[in-house]
Amino acid sequence: MSTTIAKNKKAYHDYEILEKFEAGIVLQGSEVKALRAKRANLNDAFCRFIKGELYLMNAHIAHLDTTNRNFARDTRSPRKLLLHKKELDKLFGKVSKDGNTIVPLSIYFNKRNIAKVSIAIAKGKQLHDKRETLKRRTQLREAQQAMKNYR
Repeated sequence: MSTTIAKNKKAYHDYEILEKFEAGIVLQGSEVKALRAKRANLNDAFCRFIKGELYLMNAHIAHLDTTNRNFARDTRSPRKLLLHKKELDKLFGKVSKDGNTIVPLSIYFNKRNIAKVSIAIAKGKQLHDKRETLKRRTQLREAQQAMKNYR
């Protein structure tokens, strides 16, 4: 029973998802209120290691109208992701030697109403791989439609 705030649909199109992780995110109070109002966007967002810590870069979390501008944070500022040390080491190893990347898939509130980010180790797709995926998806959709009409 998690409430999804934002999804990164482009990540599934541009990357092949290898392994998923769940991470906490460091936010200010006004940002949490903005997430509850679903004012977030993960398009063009990515994750990067800075001094051994993982940060969510280029994710847009908008301000609410009631937020005081003096305390408002930049909408695209880096936000620290919270993971266990073993998970951080595993992610760093996969990214540094295998040439993979870390992409955010979605932001959501879990059962305990804590904001979480679903991230994944991903490998970039070539253009022909993207076309093949689209073709496979349309064939599956057409087959399901034919089965539905058959009954």
